[in-house]
Amino acid sequence: MTALRIVAVNAGLSEPSSTRLLIDRMVAAVAGRLGEGRAEVEIVDLRDVAVDLGQAMTVGFASGAARAALDAVEGADALIVATPVFNASYSGLFKMFFDLVDIDAMAGKPVLIGATGGSPRHSMVLDHALRPLFAYLRAVVLPTGVYAASADWAGAGGDTASLNDRIDRAAAELASLLTPRGGPGSADVGGGQEPSSASTGTGGRQHAVEAAGIANFARLLGTA
Repeated sequence: MTALRIVAVNAGLSEPSSTRLLIDRMVAAVAGRLGEGRAEVEIVDLRDVAVDLGQAMTVGFASGAARAALDAVEGADALIVATPVFNASYSGLFKMFFDLVDIDAMAGKPVLIGATGGSPRHSMVLDHALRPLFAYLRAVVLPTGVYAASADWAGAGGDTASLNDRIDRAAAELASLLTPRGGPGSADVGGGQEPSSASTGTGGRQHAVEAAGIANFARLLGTA
């Protein structure tokens, strides 16, 4: 069985980065939920392609490392994304990258959204900025987003436990979208039906993942 392709986009700028730490935690949780060998994960650090992204915005097309990063995102079965909060929204680098993504390649793609900031007051960035962006791109945004404030990285107290709970809940939702109802060991991603010969290729698998994702998303919201 072909492994699912999951691409994580990290918009953190510093090194070390709390945003990259959040990405790593979410990736590990999703991989754990899917099971060993079920996912191939690639992490795109936007700070490494910032120069190429700037050039792409001025010339009108992406090349080099930026093109490779865009190809990875457009070809993924699911995305995990996280950005630091700048001026009550996502970072300019994050927006620049997703301005270059092919909107048709994003249609129906499951996306787990995350953000980091200094204060819990910025947590609404998930609903006021990230969800509208990916809704415009016609992606399927998971019900649970993960915001991590500085206090959430504390070594003691309830904040760390709460962050772990949010990550685990979001990971379970993404795994549910990517895994058939029969369980992680099944090869069927279409809700229990055998795939036709036309759907056994890359395009067919993506279509099946999109269809199963939308159906399972409705089930998660209690509408199906």
